[in-house]
Amino acid sequence: MKKILIAWIMACMALAGCYNASESRENVLKVYNWADYIGEGVLDDFCTYYKEQTGEDIRIVYQTFDINEIMLTKIEKGHEDFDVVCPSEYIIERMFRRGLLLPIDTVFARSPNYMKGVAPYIRAQLDRLGTAERPVSRYAVCYMWGTAGLLYNTAYVSAEEMSTWGCLWDKRYAGKILMKDSYRDAYGTALLYAHRKELAEGKATVPGLMNDYSPAAMDTVEKYLKLLKPNVAGWEADFGKEMMTKGKAWINMTWSGDAQWAIEEARTVGVELAYRVPSEGSNIWYDGWVIPKYAKNRKAASYFINFLCRPDIALRNMEATGYVCSIASPEIMEASIDSTLPEGVDASYFFGPEATDVKLRPTQYPDRSVVERCSMIRDFGDKTVDVLEIWSRVKGDNLNSGIVILILIVIALLSAWQVRRRWLRWKRKRTSRRRRRR
Repeated sequence: MKKILIAWIMACMALAGCYNASESRENVLKVYNWADYIGEGVLDDFCTYYKEQTGEDIRIVYQTFDINEIMLTKIEKGHEDFDVVCPSEYIIERMFRRGLLLPIDTVFARSPNYMKGVAPYIRAQLDRLGTAERPVSRYAVCYMWGTAGLLYNTAYVSAEEMSTWGCLWDKRYAGKILMKDSYRDAYGTALLYAHRKELAEGKATVPGLMNDYSPAAMDTVEKYLKLLKPNVAGWEADFGKEMMTKGKAWINMTWSGDAQWAIEEARTVGVELAYRVPSEGSNIWYDGWVIPKYAKNRKAASYFINFLCRPDIALRNMEATGYVCSIASPEIMEASIDSTLPEGVDASYFFGPEATDVKLRPTQYPDRSVVERCSMIRDFGDKTVDVLEIWSRVKGDNLNSGIVILILIVIALLSAWQVRRRWLRWKRKRTSRRRRRR
């Protein structure tokens, strides 16, 4: 935790040097994104595109984050003037409800509105976070999406054994299981498995269970996660892919994009990995671009989001990240077809009727039958602290208090930075007045 705190403190202190306050904000675009989440050269190509579209030069100040909540704190508490950021769906929901988002422009000088290429299915999912009068798709454009499931080594476990989340609680795999260090996914997984009988009988639903924050539900989650813990070899944020490709672990509860990357890497060294979403159901997540309330260059931000939705750019970002873009254009589908696959998937929910039986990787484009038993985990709201406390007790590493301390330090640093910036501005004005008097 000390190492994490030091790293974040250094990162926060470095922020002030990333942007020259005397530079016109009309020529600067401040982007805040996840690390390793954009294709090589895409930022430079956007600058060229923007010049062609508007006749104006643009310089990008690009920064990365690793935790949704830290990003949100900088914007909500620090009033950081990022022009475009890429939060996950539950943070989009939180920002939307707190009035922290600006509408995205959809009319451009010489460019089509590429945002129209977002799959209607994806747009409908995001709109569930808002109302009919104020659809979230007016304020957020999905960038990448995917599922949570099980990555497994076919040499040690079978597809049938991975058909249920119960494998995570199976003592046969003790010490060979990795769990994604994600309290939200763990929460949903525990409830789905605990209520597997009700799900099978139609007496419970996936969205209803994964978004149940009642005291009874929380007690069930804590009980099941504590029973699971002895089987877990590690709670991973990124090292799971490497451990799986090296055969050090057999099962990894992870996200589909990481799974696809691991499958491809493992194949180059003769290790066969596969991915499956268990029969009980799972989480479908969405990351999207938004324009925060304190943005100073909404125009360039809208152009940037539109540019990333252009099919050729979306493909480049897919290839670089391993995740799946939200664009459902014919070019994307054609480029994603893998004729070596033994059978196709029904991706008509995403691409339309022509994709009823297409040879797409099920890791990236799950079959309709899989999507129908999955759901989005909504924002925990004021129950977030309670869920984090459960996660802390399960892992036994004081996670919640660490995050709280981290957020407080970031807030303090940002506040101090804001005070210093105002003081320097006042000092410059006072000096200027003195010079005029002289």
